[in-house]
Amino acid sequence: MDIVGSTGNRDGHTRPPRLRLAVLDMVGTTITDDGRTEQAMARALLEHGVEPGSARFESMLGYARDTMGYSKATVFTHLFDDPRTAESANKVFELAYDELIADGGVRAIQGAAETIAWLRDAGMKVCLATGFGRHTQNMVLESLGWMGEADLSLCPDDAGRGRPYPDMILTAVLALDVDDVREVVVVGDASSDMLSGVRAGASAVVGVLSGSHSEATLRAAGATDVVPSIRNLPALLEPRAARL
Repeated sequence: MDIVGSTGNRDGHTRPPRLRLAVLDMVGTTITDDGRTEQAMARALLEHGVEPGSARFESMLGYARDTMGYSKATVFTHLFDDPRTAESANKVFELAYDELIADGGVRAIQGAAETIAWLRDAGMKVCLATGFGRHTQNMVLESLGWMGEADLSLCPDDAGRGRPYPDMILTAVLALDVDDVREVVVVGDASSDMLSGVRAGASAVVGVLSGSHSEATLRAAGATDVVPSIRNLPALLEPRAARL
């Protein structure tokens, strides 16, 4: 396992620091919504005068795909010059997403719940982080029955800025009394997850291939490891967990 930020021991050798906190992305990493995020984004664009199939529509939707994991409010401020239009589009997105998941369209990725339980049994705190607003995040957690499954859930409004900034990770470190950012593992499916982990100083930044971006994209953004799915995380972290 390629880990940065190793510390010394009595024998003079280096070893990775203990992991005390796992910051896990939601859509694409621990849960799947079968494309409902993009459907809600498309509806927001349509209702704000962007013609489906037009070059502008495809370009804007492409930007939304490239910035998966970012605060959705921030994405809309990039897509629309007028702040009021951006705010309105974000509200349409949230309402559309609520409608789209009301039928149970969000579900846990196979092995996600078991991995969260494994992390907590290993003595680690768990934070679920998202680019959604607080209301939408709560809707997702409630629909899964995951309220209380993690030690903390965070959205960009809780931290000041969303990904790719490190704010949510650092907020989790403070809120959960973690002593050292090198004791953090960040897990996500998008380049923004990797960038936020690197910028926060996490020693393990793990990409998963169950969501938005390819292994090459994740590694280019700073992933220390890439695994097929969240369910592969325990095997990856097992040597560290044995020392917790």
